[in-house]
Amino acid sequence: MARIFSLLLKLVSALVLLTVLGVWLTYWLAARSLPDYNADYEVSGLSAPLEIARDNANVPHIFGENDEDVYYGLGFAHAQDRLFQMILLRRTAQGKLSEMFGERTLTTDELMRRLGLYEAAKASVAVQSPEAKAALDAYARGVNAWIAEVNKGALGRGAPEFFLFPTEIAYWQPADSIAILKLVAVQLSDQIPNEVLRARTSLLLPQDRLKDLMPDAPGTGTALLPRFATLFPEALPSKQPSGVQYALSPMPDNGMAGASNAWAAAPGRSATGATLLANDPHLDFSAPGAWYLARLELTSGGVIGATVPGIPGVVSGRRERFGWGITAAYLDDADLHIEKQNPDNPKEVLTPDGFKPMRSRPSIVQIKDAAPVTLTLNWTDNGPVLPKTAFDVDTITPPGHLVSVNWTALVPDDRSMTALVALNHAGNMSAALQAARDFAAPALNLTMADPDRVQMKVIGRAPARDPRHQSQGRIPSPGWIEANRWQGWRDFDALPSFTSGPDGIIGNTNNKTVDAPFPDHLSYHWGDTQRVQRWQRLMQAREVHTRESFIEVQNDVVSTSARTLLPLVGADLWFTGEAAPEGTVERQRQRALKLLAEWNGEMNEHLPEPLIYYAWMRALQDRLIRDEVGPLADEYTHVEPLFIERVYRDIGGASVWCDVIQSAPKETCTDIARLALDDALLWISENYSSNLESLRWGDAHIAHHDHPVLGKVPFLKWVVNIRQSTSGGDNTLMRGVTAGDGPEPLANVHGAAYRGVYDFADPDSSVFITATGQSGHPLSRHYDDLGELWRRGEYVPMSLDPELARAAGVGMTHLVPEK
Repeated sequence: MARIFSLLLKLVSALVLLTVLGVWLTYWLAARSLPDYNADYEVSGLSAPLEIARDNANVPHIFGENDEDVYYGLGFAHAQDRLFQMILLRRTAQGKLSEMFGERTLTTDELMRRLGLYEAAKASVAVQSPEAKAALDAYARGVNAWIAEVNKGALGRGAPEFFLFPTEIAYWQPADSIAILKLVAVQLSDQIPNEVLRARTSLLLPQDRLKDLMPDAPGTGTALLPRFATLFPEALPSKQPSGVQYALSPMPDNGMAGASNAWAAAPGRSATGATLLANDPHLDFSAPGAWYLARLELTSGGVIGATVPGIPGVVSGRRERFGWGITAAYLDDADLHIEKQNPDNPKEVLTPDGFKPMRSRPSIVQIKDAAPVTLTLNWTDNGPVLPKTAFDVDTITPPGHLVSVNWTALVPDDRSMTALVALNHAGNMSAALQAARDFAAPALNLTMADPDRVQMKVIGRAPARDPRHQSQGRIPSPGWIEANRWQGWRDFDALPSFTSGPDGIIGNTNNKTVDAPFPDHLSYHWGDTQRVQRWQRLMQAREVHTRESFIEVQNDVVSTSARTLLPLVGADLWFTGEAAPEGTVERQRQRALKLLAEWNGEMNEHLPEPLIYYAWMRALQDRLIRDEVGPLADEYTHVEPLFIERVYRDIGGASVWCDVIQSAPKETCTDIARLALDDALLWISENYSSNLESLRWGDAHIAHHDHPVLGKVPFLKWVVNIRQSTSGGDNTLMRGVTAGDGPEPLANVHGAAYRGVYDFADPDSSVFITATGQSGHPLSRHYDDLGELWRRGEYVPMSLDPELARAAGVGMTHLVPEK
């Protein structure tokens, strides 16, 4: 027995020792890829010595003797901190994820290859300006210089993820940067899934009820459109999605496209007599985040702000006397077309001139641990043919038909990179507007400020549509009818522009910006109808504004939706009935109503009322629509305030939604409100607590900054994912969009991953912040060090002062040309 015990003790000791050694070796290998910010490097492709000074927030300030070297330095810095993120984005655009991750990403690769986004990026290199080409080339040389240093010094393959996915790291090319900019355009638009959802819903509802559930933004009315079934009688309303998953797909779900806030005050509305500008673009949360802070000292002057790893330039930021911010314009930049195949030859589709062969070419997808797959990619005159499972188009595709897409993100003569490089050199609005003429995708509202004036301009290519277009771009249309095809591009000068007077304020929260009728409109699908109301009130509440008041508005968490909906929905429930016994459903309902009656609509993470309110509205919306649309209700997981308001104000007879079709009695809207509140309170007790006063909105509304690859891996997810209790909600200015479904439907998954406030009375007092940190390395202290500041609504200095950049920083990197 003693001998067995001794052997077991030795075995356990050996296992413990091996485990410790394994953990230490893993940590040592991973730590090897942490960059040394105080190192000196001799590199090729550089014309003169270059300095990268990193301040105490790890923001690189790049100083070189010419612009090309500065872009080189940005590529070097991006690669030091975000190499895996950049390679992942590139592979996404190329449709080469399966080479790393195997068959689980094959559907995403197929979709990206069929769209041809990377091919369009390669074609677009040739049409860039000489300055943009020089920037792209120099940036690529900088990225490749760091890859060379990693290979030369055995620096942990550049990122710890590459040990788990050991594929070759190809050198960076100019087309890669353009492809990533096109990916940003993809992430900012959900026009395609919105078209599909509208078509699916129109198969189940009459036009008036469709208008309730998918309401138009307030403004000019819309002409009656045909139902999808009248365009395609063969479509079956009972058809359900295939359920195919698209792992690591960049495509946003409906309602989850990019969004943003931006506003600017003219000198007469500023306490200092100089302009102010605020911007916070919204994207899906991730770890590392989408944005990277940087300063470039160009020959035309310094520029500082938010960059995207992989792209040479500041996307939103400021110069000494000029700044700009961006918001998604929600321009209708994509159309789906139903293509009729020739029954005798499925390789041909119908056109206005008869049947015509599709353009085709093969594409081989290499797959890790599996045989390669050969795809046949097809294009019609309207654009690439989509896989039938993409965007759930299989639910609306009649037999013998295909679906193609026309999208500004896919144009092969995209000069958006030229526009971005020129914008980084623009010192005033005239130069910025001239630069913006080249912008193609994504469509943006460009909000600008110099010391004396503010202006906003819609930029990006806008499709010109025929006034006879059958669906006006709102649902998929027959691709063989000439009137449904794009007629070129609208003139840049015809796109909306807003110039404030000396005492004005301009801004955008993705709200409707123009009331022009079709085809001179911008879109029927907008990103906001609620935030703009709160923004207008806060802007007009002060005679003059300051940097601090702009920061306060950026972090405002009062929900106009809650203030509007609760008095309507609960009108006949407040303080009605006798006191109920403790422990009964009635008593719990009364406690909830009492809390909500005394609440001011502030979606504060420490309060219970936001959780009760949002759970109630979710349950209410589901009860209102599920008996009408059945399983399609699963697609409407985010509360649509305009829908609920229409129902409870009985606009256009919308109160009919309250009557349950399957039941004999006629239910009232008060009945449904009461039942939905009981549903919500039961759900809250099952998932959080039945003690309503102790609830915290922040316990449900946790920001999920997840690593896209390792975020679901056991043990590793605790290292790579970042979690933060947050305030705000779907419709607050400090926007935090809920997941809508899954095990944590109220989790915060989409919001302002970058915030900046620029004060042109004292430009160096400007501030900015991102949601995570500068580094993409989970072992770096800069992986999440900015996140807690972001969560609390705080910022770091945004200074162009070289001495401040060099003082008390985290490192000074010197690059010298290779001898």
